[in-house]
Amino acid sequence: MDEHLISTINKLQDALAPLGGGSQSPIDLPQITVVGSQSSGKSSVLENIVGRDFLPRGTGIVTRRPLVLQLINRRSKKEKEAAPQANTKNDVSKQLLDLDLQDDADKKEAPASDKTKKGEKGATSQSEDNAEEWGEFLHLPGKKFFNFDEIRQEIVRETEKVTGTNVGISSIPINLRIYSPYVLTLTLVDLPGLTKVPVGDQPPDIEKQIKNMLLKYISKPNAIILSVNAANTDLANSDGLKLAREVDPEGTRTIGVLTKVDLMDQGTDVIDILAGRVIPLRYGYIPVINRGQKDIEGKKTIRSALEDEKRFFEEHPSYSSKAHYCGTPYLAKKLNSILLHHIRQTLPDIKAKIENTLKKYQNELISLGPETMDSSNSIVLSMITDFSNEYSGILDGEAKELTSQELSGGARISFVFHEVFKNGVDSLDPFDQIKDSDIRTIMYNSSGSAPSLFVGTQAFEVLVKQQIKRFEEPSLRLVNLVFDELVRILKQIITQPKYARYPALREAISNEFIDFLKESMIPTNKFVTDIIDAEQTYINTAHPDLLKGSRAMAMVEERLHPPRQIALDPKTGKPLPQQQQQQQNPSNDVLVSEDKNGFFGGFFTTKNKKKLAALESPPPVLKATGQMTERETTETEVIKLLIESYFGIVKRTVADIIPKALMLKLIVKSRTDIQKVLLEKLYSSGQLKDLTKENELTIQRRKECNRMVDILRNASEIVSSV
Repeated sequence: MDEHLISTINKLQDALAPLGGGSQSPIDLPQITVVGSQSSGKSSVLENIVGRDFLPRGTGIVTRRPLVLQLINRRSKKEKEAAPQANTKNDVSKQLLDLDLQDDADKKEAPASDKTKKGEKGATSQSEDNAEEWGEFLHLPGKKFFNFDEIRQEIVRETEKVTGTNVGISSIPINLRIYSPYVLTLTLVDLPGLTKVPVGDQPPDIEKQIKNMLLKYISKPNAIILSVNAANTDLANSDGLKLAREVDPEGTRTIGVLTKVDLMDQGTDVIDILAGRVIPLRYGYIPVINRGQKDIEGKKTIRSALEDEKRFFEEHPSYSSKAHYCGTPYLAKKLNSILLHHIRQTLPDIKAKIENTLKKYQNELISLGPETMDSSNSIVLSMITDFSNEYSGILDGEAKELTSQELSGGARISFVFHEVFKNGVDSLDPFDQIKDSDIRTIMYNSSGSAPSLFVGTQAFEVLVKQQIKRFEEPSLRLVNLVFDELVRILKQIITQPKYARYPALREAISNEFIDFLKESMIPTNKFVTDIIDAEQTYINTAHPDLLKGSRAMAMVEERLHPPRQIALDPKTGKPLPQQQQQQQNPSNDVLVSEDKNGFFGGFFTTKNKKKLAALESPPPVLKATGQMTERETTETEVIKLLIESYFGIVKRTVADIIPKALMLKLIVKSRTDIQKVLLEKLYSSGQLKDLTKENELTIQRRKECNRMVDILRNASEIVSSV
């Protein structure tokens, strides 16, 4: 069962490999990611776990693409015959140290590899004993590599295929699977080593590039971080550990490996680190010893190196008591155990994530539509029908997706009617553009040559008509605001993915809709101006809500001649004599009387008697100047009251009738006629084939979604087997 769990994750990694690694894959698989500086010994640790030399070596950046290394334990023919029920996990040290057959295979690999070049048949014809270990690359399906030198060459070749022969890096992984009876089933992701200073042809930002790539892998919550650190340097300065702590500050998913333990100064050890007293990690630290460069050049076998490692820990005074917790065999066993435990914990979430992601791409495929063979006529008819129905639905508040974040559609139009327009109309003041002197002048002008004895309706009508005209501008502005809201609804509809499928048709619908609205605005504007003109044409002085003239006169009289206040004697509390009251309230006696100089009350008078006697002609332009008489004041105030009353009546009428006019002439008309108009315009254009050409982006996105659906379906089938 344990082997099956890791095998399932390996299959998922292969299935999801076309999506790329790091943040590109939508599924976060449990995996062990290996990080460390270039000089920390990452490659040697991995080769010791595998028991084979197969990784590229050299100076500078050697690992330039992530290597997904899947180790598959397969028991040899002899083990199967001798102990068919044996558990390969029980004796990890024996598996990694018993490499006699492996050494023999080193001598026989070359001819076996030659056979693979002739075809797979030649490779499989070898005996089981001579072909117990091999590697397979995901990008070369069906081809087995029995020669591990060729595996190294293929890694280099595939790296350069993507990154070139320079020092470029790429986050696209190489997937390598190694089958061997000498390994534990395990999956590791070898990442490029951290560097600080560009060397040779390395780009100046190479440190940032590598760090960003590593963060894509180790930032995922399901990634176990294997931090490889040199024991002979200060752990606090370890690049791999510092990077791991950026994404895992508590150390809950990090395991440390200490290399070069044998190179530490005499009398020093890593006991404090192993005890968690320096930088504690949840999974702790495991010390190992790798082959040095001299060992590699001297062709020292990994078997010999592992024996020396075992002897070192058993004989070292600091580590002898805990030797069974040190070394590569224990590291492999612990990684296997951690990975299995991690898979058990995360597998339910992985299943759910795969299903949810699959459903998301399937829904997107539905919205993009299938690769259709429908005729252009049916496509155009279907899209026009959908557009018309959605337009009507949004106006009526029946949109498919109602949002709670903001007003939209018909609700915005209602806001424009009842908030924007009504408040704008209410803010109009009939007297903010007319002065008392203007009213006074119009009164005399409306009287003609015979001054009237009473307040005439003609002056009132002239003045009120001028004020009614002011409603025309906000009413026409309302038409433009509603036009903008209808265009906003248009944009809300055509920005949906299904309309992006046919960009030319979408553009044609948009243009025809806007042209239709512009044409409809002409009669709408005319209707609005006619309403205002009608209010101007007939001033209904018999309107029941209009202030009556007698009432207006009484109000003005009461305002200009308030009741006389009776003065009281402060000592006795009795009314004072009339003479004393007049002395205390002189203002009550100061009334502007009728001017004795004539009806105009000195409006155009002068104190120069000679000019008066000469009867000089009046100036070309006569203006109302001077103080108004009591009668002029009274008449002006009465007219103002009447204007204010009638202006309020018209204000209420306009605020009510203009939105109704727009509903009739623009909104309802567009809802009822738009489908017919679009059908007539588009079908008469003779360009239906051009209009129904699919967007290249839609075609590419459909291919991508189909690819994702296929990959995720495969992943779903794999994970469903558990």
